[in-house]
Amino acid sequence: MTASHVQSQPVRVVLTDLNTAVVEAWRAAFADVPEIEIRKGSILDEKVDAWVSPTNSRGRMDGGTDAAIKRHLGAGVQLRVQRAVRDEFGGTLPVGSAVCVPSGAVEPKFLISTPTMEASSQNVSATLNVALAGAAAFQAIHQQNRKAPRSIASVALVGMGARTGRVPARVCANLMWTGYTLFNDHAFADYDDLRSTIVAQLDDLDAAPATQRVRLDPARRTTGRR
Repeated sequence: MTASHVQSQPVRVVLTDLNTAVVEAWRAAFADVPEIEIRKGSILDEKVDAWVSPTNSRGRMDGGTDAAIKRHLGAGVQLRVQRAVRDEFGGTLPVGSAVCVPSGAVEPKFLISTPTMEASSQNVSATLNVALAGAAAFQAIHQQNRKAPRSIASVALVGMGARTGRVPARVCANLMWTGYTLFNDHAFADYDDLRSTIVAQLDDLDAAPATQRVRLDPARRTTGRR
């Protein structure tokens, strides 16, 4: 198994969205995680080291949060994202992976792009893409901090897949909780191992009630829940 236990200093995590339903769902899903900061607002207002932007597999920042961030940071950020996608993934960023690039700004220093969908405006409400994208974003933080310790000490995320991906707010919140708890518990050597761990344990999630949260155990590779 290539997962390792996380023992480094915690990263400050901010969840922010303009959608009231998403914010309320976060408050329910993360009720027992008081260190998470949750608020209604724009990610553009967050003074943190990194922003996480849900994207598509080509890194085209042409809609939703992606487009707002590109307008704010400038078109050069999309070029850096697409160059990283080309250099690290051969031009197509699989769901369940991410790239971390310099933002070109002082705050945030980095932009983490992780796909919730393959193409723009794709309905991903019946998929595990939010859990995969959220876990991949946090994996990118682990990787960046391995290269430069504490270079990302704080991060802001929006409701992943809840807008263009049409994922219900409560499902979005619960899947993001899964990604966050996995981030706190384990770091993975690569994205392939991360994806296989999530899919193996969540592939029957559609039969579970919307209120159910699932905490993953990377040491256990069989389908099921503990």
